[in-house]
Amino acid sequence: MTALATVAVAFAMFSAIPVPQPVWNERNMRYALCAFPLIGIVCGLAWAGWAWLAGALAFPPLLRAGGLCLAPVLITGGIHLDGYADTSDALASCAEPARKREILADPHCGAFAVIRLCVYFTAYLALCAAVEPTPRAVLAMGLGFVLERALSGWAIATFPLSKNTGLAHTFATGADKRRCRRVLTVVAAAAALGMAAAYGAIGAAMMLAVLATFAQYRFDICRRFGGLSGDLAGWFVQRAELWMLAALAAGQLIAGRLV
Repeated sequence: MTALATVAVAFAMFSAIPVPQPVWNERNMRYALCAFPLIGIVCGLAWAGWAWLAGALAFPPLLRAGGLCLAPVLITGGIHLDGYADTSDALASCAEPARKREILADPHCGAFAVIRLCVYFTAYLALCAAVEPTPRAVLAMGLGFVLERALSGWAIATFPLSKNTGLAHTFATGADKRRCRRVLTVVAAAAALGMAAAYGAIGAAMMLAVLATFAQYRFDICRRFGGLSGDLAGWFVQRAELWMLAALAAGQLIAGRLV
């Protein structure tokens, strides 16, 4: 029952999927970060399901792309996009780290958040339209959803936090950090190697895109914000997803021209 409650905690917080609402306690919070990648599996299944349906019913390319674009948002309920928007406002301020943290805590949505969300969805939709959702591509993308969440959970259990309150602090302080890091390292490695095995050089490029985004994320949270927060974790997930998709589209385009 503790395992189910642990999974329920992760899904209740990081997805829009209806699950029982367990009372958070020391037992079910210890490994909640380890359950975070399971939401990536659901995102991958949603991607695969829509790609199959679009192919079976011969949907127009734009409708297929729209479904692929929206599938992860519908699964997560947009929680990571909220962090992406808040972080966009903070970064656009060009202020000191302390002021950036204040902007992250502001519940209002600024102009730069709106602008960058519009740019984000335009890029995401265009890339989905450019991608040919073959079984290998969909599998690699599904593993990418898992990889980015494993890295995000690992970061929460490892990186310094910017404040002693908030979602990231709640999950970090409630976690068995040492064991969570071990589990998430194994999950991340398996997902990364699986991407390369599933789609060869293109899968490897997608994996490297996620890892490069993670490396920049590690640098930015300390230099620009003075530590990690829940908003920054969401910012990473969304950026990793976009760059992974860009690598998939670029890889398919290059491979097509080489044939």
